[in-house]
Amino acid sequence: MIRILAANRRRVLAGLAALGLAAALPAGLKPAHAQTAAPEGGTVAAVANPDKKEVRIAFLSFQNNPFWMPVTEGAKAANDYLKPLGGTVDFVDLGNELSAEAVVSGIEGALAKQYDGIVVVPIFDGTARIINEAVDSGVPVISIVAEGAAPSKRVTFIGQNARAAGEQIGRFLVDKMGGKGTLGVITGYFGATQHNERMNGALDFIKANAPDIKILGPFENKDKAESAYSIVQDMQTANPDLSMVYVTAGGPFGAAKAVKDLGLTGKVGVVGFDHTPENMGYLKSGEMVGLLDQAPRQQALDASVMMFNLLVADQQPSAAVIPVEGKLLTPADAK
Repeated sequence: MIRILAANRRRVLAGLAALGLAAALPAGLKPAHAQTAAPEGGTVAAVANPDKKEVRIAFLSFQNNPFWMPVTEGAKAANDYLKPLGGTVDFVDLGNELSAEAVVSGIEGALAKQYDGIVVVPIFDGTARIINEAVDSGVPVISIVAEGAAPSKRVTFIGQNARAAGEQIGRFLVDKMGGKGTLGVITGYFGATQHNERMNGALDFIKANAPDIKILGPFENKDKAESAYSIVQDMQTANPDLSMVYVTAGGPFGAAKAVKDLGLTGKVGVVGFDHTPENMGYLKSGEMVGLLDQAPRQQALDASVMMFNLLVADQQPSAAVIPVEGKLLTPADAK
């Protein structure tokens, strides 16, 4: 009975610590692993590591458009924060072309280099197998931003509910377009679960609530701004009544540049994702009319600290899925 009570006490304390509630414990009742303050821009505090147990975390991500810059910054901020505590976060660039093969190769490389834990952006189906292999070999995995539809043994996922985010944008588009007009749709990769869910979440809402909106596409730009630029030009040439463009993933500023160069600012609007300098510039000048943020730097930072806590103190994340709520910005937010 004493052992059971002690085990329950440890689980309760670990849960409180994970929620940042250690300060609310009664006097004399302290968690086994005291926490430091959460890093700037993050919401998760690292547990103390008095023995300076060294843990090495591989952070695997892409770098094919400006969205990934804050992800990279978050990983590097985590490294700076955790280094004095005995943790190292090594950023591993998976390249410019998003694919399941790149993710699989990156995880295989991390395992070969004997990292203690892995944080990764899996995005595609076809990545669950290697994630399961890593976990089965004793290397925990946390995924962020986006993952494939097939379930895996990853510890937790931090990110937006892609379909809900798509529906949020669909609702915004219906309102902005007054329930009518022509909408062009550009997605990142047809094979990316997140991109498909964002697209279908919006389109299903629009079809159910505004059947008078004409939909063009979808077209694939592979997260490239220059491709989005060309697609918008072609759409507008073939459809002079184009009134709105929805970009589900990378490169929305390319679509916005096309609108500006065509002299259609105020007549054609672009809606997309991510609080990047390029996007915010076009939001301020009016070519972009809606921008849904997903806090990528925070995702990267929190995931790295969660992994450190898991490796050092066996502190499990608070849930199997940790949702990130995004704010939909409009030009009024960019003034």
